[in-house]
Amino acid sequence: MCDQLRWDYLSCAGHPDLHTPNIDALAKRGVRFDRAYVQSTICGPSRMSFYTGRYVSSHGSTWNNVPLKVGEMTLGDHLRPLGVRTALCGKTHMAADVEGMKRLGLAPDSQIGALVSECGFEPYERDDGLHPNSNYGKRNKNYDDYMKERGWEDENPWDSVANSGEDDDGNILSGWFLDNSDIAARAPDEDSETPYITRRAMDFIRESGDSPWCLHLSYIKPHWPYIVPAPYHDMYPPETHLPVVRSEAEREDPHPVFGAFMEERVSKAFTNETTRTKVIGAYMGLIKQIDDQMGELMKFLDAQGLTDSTMIVFTSDHGDYLGDHWLGEKELFHDPSSRIPLIVVDPSKEADPTRGTVSTSLVEAIDVVPTILDYFDGAQVGHIIEGRSLLPLLHGERETIKDFVISEYDYSFRQARRRLGVDVADAKLTMLFDGRWKYIFSEGFRPMLFDLDADPDELNDLGGNPDYASECRRLEDLLFQWSRRTSQRTTMSDAQIEARGVDLSEAKAGVVIGFATEEEFRTALAASGSEQKE
Repeated sequence: MCDQLRWDYLSCAGHPDLHTPNIDALAKRGVRFDRAYVQSTICGPSRMSFYTGRYVSSHGSTWNNVPLKVGEMTLGDHLRPLGVRTALCGKTHMAADVEGMKRLGLAPDSQIGALVSECGFEPYERDDGLHPNSNYGKRNKNYDDYMKERGWEDENPWDSVANSGEDDDGNILSGWFLDNSDIAARAPDEDSETPYITRRAMDFIRESGDSPWCLHLSYIKPHWPYIVPAPYHDMYPPETHLPVVRSEAEREDPHPVFGAFMEERVSKAFTNETTRTKVIGAYMGLIKQIDDQMGELMKFLDAQGLTDSTMIVFTSDHGDYLGDHWLGEKELFHDPSSRIPLIVVDPSKEADPTRGTVSTSLVEAIDVVPTILDYFDGAQVGHIIEGRSLLPLLHGERETIKDFVISEYDYSFRQARRRLGVDVADAKLTMLFDGRWKYIFSEGFRPMLFDLDADPDELNDLGGNPDYASECRRLEDLLFQWSRRTSQRTTMSDAQIEARGVDLSEAKAGVVIGFATEEEFRTALAASGSEQKE
């Protein structure tokens, strides 16, 4: 999993100048899902959906650092009973439910407490990727120690070496500032975050031996700070950049929430073409570095004899606007933000018919958990996992598995909410996309609506146009149908309920309800062939 990698910044997805041969090679060995969408357009809740196989409104972690509540089952919880070691190298952005653990008496340093605190993963090396010179987040001591061994004496080498550059006079220029994005990071390529965490993944695989394992290799980049080591920092001059996708009409009378996000500081920064150009050059360089490291990882799997027995899922937690639609960051639901790359390589013979193909089936991030569980022959627990296994698509048994996808966003933490005067409880957006129409329900405001057949760049919001009122009602009905799903009854399956619902089951157990006389009771039992013995 990459962080903040757009769906269209790979050569296999059509980028004309950013060549990613190693990721493309994965697509040739598996299936590239061209219409994959996240369940939230920000790191934390999106990842919690990836890890639980559940929608954001089901697992409840609605924004970064909102704890995933104790009791939510994750991929590791499903795989451990199957004897599969489930580990992490890199980022999760998971916040532990400390209060819930305390209430239940779970010590954070106990075996179960550690797993609950780490989203069900064994933290082989956790690095959530943002380590400024403050008490924000938890520094990766292993990386600090590694950099010191490499001769860097900086107190915080993540900040001042891996994510900072240097001018001709030796002044350190922080990668936090967007206009420094075109400077080479002080760290050489091999010491920067992407190669480092790739090597740690190799360490895990090597140490695991022949035991079954599932590794979440979670790259921190191309997420900001947008800065990359040489030679990647100047590989992509402006003529290699995709043109910005935006129109003046979008700013004339925007949906109130859309307009409020245009006013965010990061959005305004990306309207400056000099700044945007510097950032995109670094962003492309960071992706190229990831692709090169994917090549190193694949060579390692070949050398270990694991290539033909390992399922590989390549994806991202969300995209990046990069100035499209007058926005920076992610968070709203245009394709640059909500649509992600998803490539699945299934080494089994059953997947041979689809190898090297592109699927246009609508799929979601929550489909990854049931796919991996299915690969290990685990039971499909539909009362817990809301995603659907991709194996029927990978094996050519089906062409589609769902009629629409859902993404949710809680913008209560953003200044946009305060500008709009919206209460915390009402700062909610929900997107439903059926393959043509993208409908966004916005609490307290009119909906947004885009026709991606006629308007693939999503420049024309039809949500306020009365000519499309019937289309909005149809999609709102679909959203209402989805919202009525049973998502919180995770402790008992439908099959278990069906088995318990046999007529007179309570009466047969001695709990007699609704009979006026004993004679009526015995007659009913006799009719069912279950006359109780004296």
